[in-house]
Amino acid sequence: MSLSGNDTEGALKRVLGLPSLVLFGLVYMVPLTVFTTYGIVTETTGGRLPLAYVVTLVAMVFTARSYARMATAFPVAGSAYTYTQRTFGAPTGFLAGWALLLDYLFLPMINYLVIGIYLEAAVPALPAWVIIVVTIAIVTVLNIVGIVSVARANALIIAIQAIFIVVFAVLVVASLSGRGTVDLAAPFTGDGSAGGLGPVFAGAAILCLSFLGFDAVSTLSEEAKDARHSVPRAIMIATVASGLIFILLSYLGQLVFPSNEFADVDSGSLEVMVAAGGDFLATFFTAAYVAGALGSAITSQASVARILYAMGRDGILPRALFGHVSPRFATPVYAILVVSAVSLLAVVIDLATLASLISFGALVAFSVVNLSVIKHYFVDLRERAGGQVIGNLILPFIGFALTLWLWTSLSVMTLVTGLIWLAVGFAWLLGVTRLFRRPTPTLDLKE
Repeated sequence: MSLSGNDTEGALKRVLGLPSLVLFGLVYMVPLTVFTTYGIVTETTGGRLPLAYVVTLVAMVFTARSYARMATAFPVAGSAYTYTQRTFGAPTGFLAGWALLLDYLFLPMINYLVIGIYLEAAVPALPAWVIIVVTIAIVTVLNIVGIVSVARANALIIAIQAIFIVVFAVLVVASLSGRGTVDLAAPFTGDGSAGGLGPVFAGAAILCLSFLGFDAVSTLSEEAKDARHSVPRAIMIATVASGLIFILLSYLGQLVFPSNEFADVDSGSLEVMVAAGGDFLATFFTAAYVAGALGSAITSQASVARILYAMGRDGILPRALFGHVSPRFATPVYAILVVSAVSLLAVVIDLATLASLISFGALVAFSVVNLSVIKHYFVDLRERAGGQVIGNLILPFIGFALTLWLWTSLSVMTLVTGLIWLAVGFAWLLGVTRLFRRPTPTLDLKE
């Protein structure tokens, strides 16, 4: 791939193999994120958090498969933006990318905010805003230095979380062994406080954002070795592996703390830790969770910077700012710095607002990628023989239907804010194209 118009620009390097891509996805999804909404979803589902994760995993596997299919067709940076652009046209692609930006711009921010909250609780003398600013600076340097440094940091962070998971599982089993009879089916049958499957589906809708890592993997297609094969495989492996980890951790948590009544529902996971391993495990959990949030901040900033780079490279955003790649570091430095500047809003914004905004962009991306598979393979390429109907029409349609169903769980505030964001994007598109009198710029990709 070469960049047109400026021979002094650098280029992204294909340095990431399958293990690094899978680690990227796992770190992005943060295995310990299961404890972020642990109390909220446990209360919503009536003590059936693992069951809600099973439902979410099933829904996400269909969409992950669609991402894998589109990554095979278009192994380039840009994720849902590129897939939609190449399938439905440049204007629709821009709007999909614009919706995705709402999601991706706030993902690093929510990690910085959580890090500030947890570390301030551990060290009250250190203000959260100081922690947030210092963390943003560290993550920015790591991303500018290069994607290889990000991959190396990912391996360390996954190792820390893996150690915690093992310790947590061992302590849970040890704790349960001294309790006599334990109802092993309770995490799936619930405590009766919320009957029927409706509450489980409501909980599953909240949990779908835990699986955004498979989308992040697709943004690294131009830095992956043998992208047409490694990226689709990494997407599916990361999705299924994360889902199984979420189910296992939530199952163990509800066995050791079989209640949906918490002193503080937002920090209900700390009560689970104390029940399993006392203050030691609670402290270990805080350290491992903050490490996971740091890893997620690193990977989410890397992803959104590359989406901005893809949109800047084709001129839909200012090319000089967003389409630049540093010849020295081979990374989109200016885009990374813009993301860091936006992330400083974590100092003043609240967690609930951030979480609600992220969901809108995620579901837009999930929906259009499922539709892109149908349009590209079934309609445009006419791959309809035999089992191709299942793979190119039925499965992506099921993925689309499931994401459409998840839309019904969004709050009115989220829908209104998201639609306003899309309206702003449409206005920007009208300005760039002079009311569509000029064609929307498209990616110039030369493999």
